[in-house]
Amino acid sequence: MKLQGKAAVVTGGGRGVGSSISVAFAQEGADVIVNYASNPKTANEVVEKIKGMGRKAVAVQADVATKQGAEAVIEASVKEFGKIDILVNNAGFTRPAMLNKMTEEDWNAVVDIHLKAPWLCMQAASKYLMEQKRGAIINVTSVAGLVGTVGQINYSAAKGGVLSMTKSAAREFARYNVTVNCISLGIVATDMTEKIRTDEKLAEIYMNRILLKRFAEANDIAPSFVFFASDDARYITGQLLCVDGGYGMI
Repeated sequence: MKLQGKAAVVTGGGRGVGSSISVAFAQEGADVIVNYASNPKTANEVVEKIKGMGRKAVAVQADVATKQGAEAVIEASVKEFGKIDILVNNAGFTRPAMLNKMTEEDWNAVVDIHLKAPWLCMQAASKYLMEQKRGAIINVTSVAGLVGTVGQINYSAAKGGVLSMTKSAAREFARYNVTVNCISLGIVATDMTEKIRTDEKLAEIYMNRILLKRFAEANDIAPSFVFFASDDARYITGQLLCVDGGYGMI
């Protein structure tokens, strides 16, 4: 197993993409902190599934867009598993609106969870990763952060920032043998993309941009996270991997 004996933190790990990542890590031998913001039911379902595989898992409620919340999820890994080896910054949500109608509250909320939260979690994990001189950080961006999208300037701006932040963090962590990489996702079949996938006009627009002509399932993208978290990627850092069905090609 590629992650045998590793301890992982997955923010937003209780649903959608995050739940698939959490389970995939456990299948490869990792113990997992499953962070969630407001839905303990789904997070606990993920935890029970992981425990059923013989691995350890703990659901931790925390708003990782706050310093206190970010520190809480990292400290939970150290307390429960004695260390942290892998950090996946996946938590997020959207609040769409056209630029001229978007409120400051909607801008701040989305930028905080998608850009500020990964910074806070990396900062909280840094003292442990630097001390043990090993580890893997995986940040989640989106095709929206690479090419932009109408009605989500807050989300696109934050996701674009994630890529630059990843590169800067990779430079800072390299001396400690800690890799920092970024995975860009397209349209994944989760509750966050339900509007796009169920609205006939929107679905057609987006499908025309996807070379593989289908929306991703969560388990389509999980193997990429396992790869970056594993020793197979030990000599890869500061890189962007697009797992988007070719969306970013157009």
